[in-house]
Amino acid sequence: MFSKAPVNGNEDVLGALSLVLYTLILIPLVKYVLIVLWADDDGEGGTFALYSLLCRHAKVNLLPNQLPSDARISGFRLKVPSPELERSLKLKERLEASLTLKKLLLMLVLAGTAMVIADGVVTPAMSVMSAVGGLRVGDSGIKQDQVVIISVAFLVILFSVQKYGTSKVGLFVGPALFIWFCSLGGIGIYNLIKYDYRVWKAFNPVHIYYYFKRNSTKAWYSLGGCLLCATDDLCELGASYNSRLKLEFSEYSGKLSGVVGDVRAEDKNSSRAMTTATFSCIKQSTALGCFPRLKIIHTSRKFTGQIYIPVMNWFLLALSLAMVCSISNIYEIGNAYGIAELGVMMMTTILVTIVMLLIWQINIIIVLSFVVIFLGLELVFFSSVLRSGGDGSWIILVFAVVLFFIMYIWNYGSKLKYETEVKQKMSMDLLRELGPNLGTIRAPGIGLLYNELAKGIPAIFGHFLTTLPAVHSMIIFVCIKYVPVPSVPQNERFLFRRVCPRSYHIFRCIARYGYKDVHKENHQAFEQLLIESLEKFIRRDAQERSLESDGNGESDSEEEHAFSRVLVAPNGSVYSLGVPLLADFKDTGKAVMEESNSEELKPGPSSESLLSDAEQSFDKELSFLRKAKESGVVYLLGHGNIRAKKSSWFIKKLFINYFYAFLRKNCRKEIASLSVPHTHLMQVGMTYMV
Repeated sequence: MFSKAPVNGNEDVLGALSLVLYTLILIPLVKYVLIVLWADDDGEGGTFALYSLLCRHAKVNLLPNQLPSDARISGFRLKVPSPELERSLKLKERLEASLTLKKLLLMLVLAGTAMVIADGVVTPAMSVMSAVGGLRVGDSGIKQDQVVIISVAFLVILFSVQKYGTSKVGLFVGPALFIWFCSLGGIGIYNLIKYDYRVWKAFNPVHIYYYFKRNSTKAWYSLGGCLLCATDDLCELGASYNSRLKLEFSEYSGKLSGVVGDVRAEDKNSSRAMTTATFSCIKQSTALGCFPRLKIIHTSRKFTGQIYIPVMNWFLLALSLAMVCSISNIYEIGNAYGIAELGVMMMTTILVTIVMLLIWQINIIIVLSFVVIFLGLELVFFSSVLRSGGDGSWIILVFAVVLFFIMYIWNYGSKLKYETEVKQKMSMDLLRELGPNLGTIRAPGIGLLYNELAKGIPAIFGHFLTTLPAVHSMIIFVCIKYVPVPSVPQNERFLFRRVCPRSYHIFRCIARYGYKDVHKENHQAFEQLLIESLEKFIRRDAQERSLESDGNGESDSEEEHAFSRVLVAPNGSVYSLGVPLLADFKDTGKAVMEESNSEELKPGPSSESLLSDAEQSFDKELSFLRKAKESGVVYLLGHGNIRAKKSSWFIKKLFINYFYAFLRKNCRKEIASLSVPHTHLMQVGMTYMV
């Protein structure tokens, strides 16, 4: 602060300290501890956690893969008890009906997330440089180049230990930090007693008024430095936050009583906390379809939120080193630090305001007060740090803009790809006309066809039928879907339904994960869970059929006869599918044919006979499933690519054909987390023109 507004007397010291104290009171304590932390998503925080919370209460997600069954997941917990419900419903309808508002909301979230990731670059640089720079206070012989070299070494060490996780590193760092915090508090109290306890007068806010009156625009310039007292704490929000704030009051007061040039060693902890928060933010954004998939390593079996992303870790290190080497001035880095933090703060204020209106449904006067006070305060701080944007700190804004476009292009391309697949999905009538043999040989085994469609038959399946001479005796369309909740219970993970009549043995499975869930099962464990869930579905389906049966026999057999043996391939070619039925597969084929050619109907069967028929049908299907499982499971991967049509605008071609294609080619495949052997994989690609 004093680098922008030099001290002209004790009154300036009191004014600066008063600004620090009330910044701590208003932003970390009142805004975050008393308000924002209550807007958590089952303990999860951040811009995407708030966005997830909003997506649960209103259909604002641009990716059209929402299902009514998602709301029955126990983690949704939608509550609308407030008398302000009518206003909330109007806002919900307005958000859901307006595509512009949905895009604007997404842009706010992406901008906030870009600032968080940018913060993950500048925080380590700022923390280490400020700490190492303190060496020059004790030894004037140390040059700035030496400070930079030492900072680079510390940054390399700092990012290298990230892979061990917060728990393991915390065992080493925790005791040192405890001693450091106690020392800070003790030194602060000692200085208050020995030098000048009258600094407590800074709790009188009138000193802020006099500070601005004496220093005019210089006081406004110093707000960027004042902000650092709050941003340092926002990296370390936790259960003991109120105690931490009390320590800060003593620390800052003690510094201004007599300690000058103190080096804060806990800055290293702040940088680690910010890097970990960046990993968490990227995982959340990936789950909600706004960031390319990256390899995620869970560093703790006990705490699912402790993760490590190798690619992002080294990416942040490279950028932090570039910033330290190119901007060695600590004031310029501090200004960039303030820009990143204020960007996150303002996005958080806007999102929490929407949460207040839509979910909390509190009085409009309280909402307006929150917006006016905190957004107004943050805009004043932001104007101060932007004023110094020409000193090199503008680089952080450029980096945030690049990140924003990466996330926006990924979301735009993913949405366009999904909508195209929905439009070009196979007709259910055509599939039924092909009959249970699907016009080709049904080979023994289970085929898990991975696709992104939450409903409908993907066009890639037609590509399989026209390309391969045989398909598996049981086909399961598997869609791995992330829902806007932190975690999905294991017993609610899989959602099954039949795609065709029973004798087709074709199912759809939606594997639902929350953005906090660990998705790292090996393929054997995943197959076991999937088969067990399918058995439960078949059992439940058989029970429902026995209850609904009216004695008129199965209607499936009428739908199973093939009226047409022609299928139009995705490339426009017409194929005749009048090829052998499932004749050689005698073990399970007999069960299929018996089920297809249902037994002779007896007039007026008793309820006992209906139940017996249902049990026999269930036993046959269960036996078919188990024999298919014994024959093996093959993963059929359909890679759908998109390219812009020749008539599209140049910008669209640039985004889709180059930027999105590059990101999709280099991102991690969804199936990669299952570690499936190559011998169990079969891949077919398709290209959609959009």
